[in-house]
Parts: sequence; structure tokens; C-alpha cells
Amino acid sequence: MANTVVADPDSGLTQAQLAQRYGLRVAGERPPLAEYVRKLWAYRHFMTAYSRAKVASSFSQTQLGQLWQVLTPITNAAVYFLIFGLILNQHRNVSNFIAYLCTGVFIFMFTQTAVTNGTSAITSNLGLIRALQFPRAALPITVTLVQLQQLLMSMVVLAGIVLLTGEPITLRWLLIAPTLLLQTVFNVGLTMVMARIGAKVTDLKQVMPFVMRTWLYASGVLYPVALFRQHLPPWAATLLEGNPALVYIELARHSLLDSHRQNLVSSPTQLWLLGLAWAVIAGVGGFIYFWRGEEEYGRG
Repeated sequence: MANTVVADPDSGLTQAQLAQRYGLRVAGERPPLAEYVRKLWAYRHFMTAYSRAKVASSFSQTQLGQLWQVLTPITNAAVYFLIFGLILNQHRNVSNFIAYLCTGVFIFMFTQTAVTNGTSAITSNLGLIRALQFPRAALPITVTLVQLQQLLMSMVVLAGIVLLTGEPITLRWLLIAPTLLLQTVFNVGLTMVMARIGAKVTDLKQVMPFVMRTWLYASGVLYPVALFRQHLPPWAATLLEGNPALVYIELARHSLLDSHRQNLVSSPTQLWLLGLAWAVIAGVGGFIYFWRGEEEYGRG
């Protein structure tokens, strides 16, 4: 009886065709956007737990521990008050300059630290990236969550400063919640952008302090925003008044400082629209930009 030869059903197929036939996928392949979002949502508990661990360990080697989360912005505000408030006499041009300055410093530092730390969100976690398969967007989101938790602790101190400097508690204080929500979405998007760029340009972290210092001076943190109109061409003043850091700072001042209500850079409605627009542009745009580079992260 002659032997029957069974034809190999895989003969003649290319590697790509074989992979498709047996459901194989490239390791680290970028999934479709909707699937990526679903996977990221599934890791929400990981992100919250990881961010809490980061907060707990961030000052574990210092004697004062997590108290530095509050002392750092207060110390910065004290230095800026000495230079801009007393030496340069800017306190004469702003009602309740101490609360005005502290609000600006606390809100700006939220964005500053999130963006600066976001530049190394990928490079500082290469071991985790290469060992585990998960949506890499979890890393820059975690960076922002760490800074958000630190900000929320600092906001208790800021509220005390505002009250001690004579500001009343009003219903507008409730607006600080949506303000911080919009800023958080903005920070997440911008942090994702910086994370992808920082994964390729490792020297970016060295440049960021200069960039953030320039942004600080352009955001009306240390002096009256009205100075823009007094010393700059109208187009330049308008450009600076629309920058996102200034918008979120002004929204926070509008929420907490009754003395600043009449001195806003724009109407509250304009500020809310700008804040919403920046959150959508940065949040959605930054997320898509980061997602498009998903296959690059952790490669040699």
C-alpha cells in the first residue's frame, strides 16, 4: 500500500500570512485608538496605586517627609515675595499681593513639575516598559496624578493663606474644582507630548528649567498681568494673555480672591472658554500624539 502524502497547508505562505492565519501580532504593536483607550482604562487602578506609591516615596529620605510638598511652594512664594513684592514694590500695584502671588505660584508649579517630570516618564521607566506589556500612556498620566495629589495637599495651605490675608469665603470657591480639572487634563496632554519627545531627545530635561522659567515670567505669576498691556505691543499682550498657564492661574484667582474679581485679564466667560479649549486641544492632541509613538517606547 502506497504511503499517502499529506500536503502542508502552511507551505508557500509568507511569515506575515502565517502570523495572520494563527492570530499572531508583533510584540509592542500599536493597537487601534479605541482599543488603546479601553486598555488604558483597564489599568486605572494601577495608575492610582502607582501614583500613591510615588507620592509616599518621593520624600521618604528627608526628615520632614511629605511636608515638603507644602513647604516647597511656600518657600518659592516667600522668595518671589521678597524680590517682586518688597524689593520691586509690586505689592503696591495688586490688592492682597500675598494671596495673588501664592495662588499663581501654587497653580503654576502644578503644570511646571508635571511637564518637567514628564520629559523622563519613558526614559526613567525603561525596565518596567521592557518587562511588562501595558499602555505606555499610563506613565505620563501617573506623573500628572502624582503632582495632582501634591497640589491638593497644598491647596489646603493656600486656602489658609487666602483667609489669613483677608479674603472671604464665597460660593466662587467651588469653581476651583472645575479649574483644577481643566488644568489636569491640559497637564496630562502636555506631559504626554513631552514624554514622547523626551524618549527620543534625552537632553530635553536639561533644557526644561530654562523653558519653564521663561513660561513663569510670561504667565503673570509674580506681577500684575496689566503690565503686559503697558509695556508690550497689543498683539504680544493678547498672545501672552491667552497662554494656558495664565488662563488657569486667573481662573484660580477668580475663584479664591474676591479682591481680584475686577482685575481679571479677561471676562470670566472668556477665561472659561479658553481654559476649556486648551484642555481639549492639549488633552486630545497630546494623547493622540503619544499613542502614535507607542511602538517606539522602550526600543534599543
